[in-house]
Amino acid sequence: MTRILRAYPDELEIQSVREGIALAGQILKEGGLVAFPTETVYGLGANALDADACRRIYAAKGRPSDNPLIVHIADIADLERAAVRIPASARMLAEKFWPGPLTMILHRNADIPDATTGSLPTVAVRFPSHPTAMAMIRAGGGLIAAPSANRSGRPSPTKAAHCIEDLDGRVDMIIDGGEVGIGLESSIIDLTEDVPVLLRPGYVTVPMLRAVLGDVEVDQAILGSDARPKAPGMKYRHYAPRGQMVMVEGDEHAVAAYINERAGAFSAAGKKTAVLCAAQSAGWYDREHLRVYCLGSREDPEQIAANLFGTLRQCDTDGMEEIFTESFSVGDLSGAIMNRLEKACGHRKIRIPEDGIIDDTGRSERNEDSIGE
Repeated sequence: MTRILRAYPDELEIQSVREGIALAGQILKEGGLVAFPTETVYGLGANALDADACRRIYAAKGRPSDNPLIVHIADIADLERAAVRIPASARMLAEKFWPGPLTMILHRNADIPDATTGSLPTVAVRFPSHPTAMAMIRAGGGLIAAPSANRSGRPSPTKAAHCIEDLDGRVDMIIDGGEVGIGLESSIIDLTEDVPVLLRPGYVTVPMLRAVLGDVEVDQAILGSDARPKAPGMKYRHYAPRGQMVMVEGDEHAVAAYINERAGAFSAAGKKTAVLCAAQSAGWYDREHLRVYCLGSREDPEQIAANLFGTLRQCDTDGMEEIFTESFSVGDLSGAIMNRLEKACGHRKIRIPEDGIIDDTGRSERNEDSIGE
């Protein structure tokens, strides 16, 4: 049976909550699994030094065993327990962004088992800023391996109810720390190469990283790679709702017209159809044939990011079978938002050319290469 502990950040000094966090720490020390909140998404934690416990994470999630886990710390001194040959660049980034939504790939300490790193010689390390996460990590021994607390392939959880939906009965405890703030997983930067490389976009953006380090490259595999993953989320399909999902790009009015047309056809076939859109275009859609999910204003990309995973899960709750999404290239977070949306769509896109006509198969009559599968 999975225990549920409420431990909001402003409740951590309550005696019953402190006892609950201590129990969570004991569960982790004994090889158990605890789902917990961070400022990005909820994580599923195990003792990072316990190979059997980390293997339980893969089993609970249905996660491929070569997809590495992130080691979470709550004391900067514990960085040296996880990694060796720590470069000056890591110290600079830690000073600027830790605690916070940044994960660093470093050379692995020999104490970290293969089960934590996917047998890679590197280790991913993060220092989250969520007070509940920090309290649990310290109670659990200081090194907690944790991917997102969802079944593999499902949208990442942004509140405890999502963890319960996916993992109830599969883990020992779920800590309810309230709804998260950011809603997208941490940025991941590889510091083991001569030039730092961004492996996953997130709240800490490339311009922010370059302001500290100077030269930072962006791994082109971010939008899809067949290579063995060096960081979580680089290889396998992620974030996907159960319905078929596709992104439609182009002029905003043309996008809405196309989606309305296709929604009418799907509705006639008895399929429940949805669109993920911005507040600016929400009024353009045919609500008779479409369920309209507004992610937020294009002027507020943080709101769009925070709403994304919860909306994808709501599509499942509402039984949506065909899901369209607009493109969201908005502000500094556009890379992170689009990365998650592309993965949720399985990289299925329809591009509407300015002078082309999209037929019922989604192909432009003028350009057969206008769709990226």
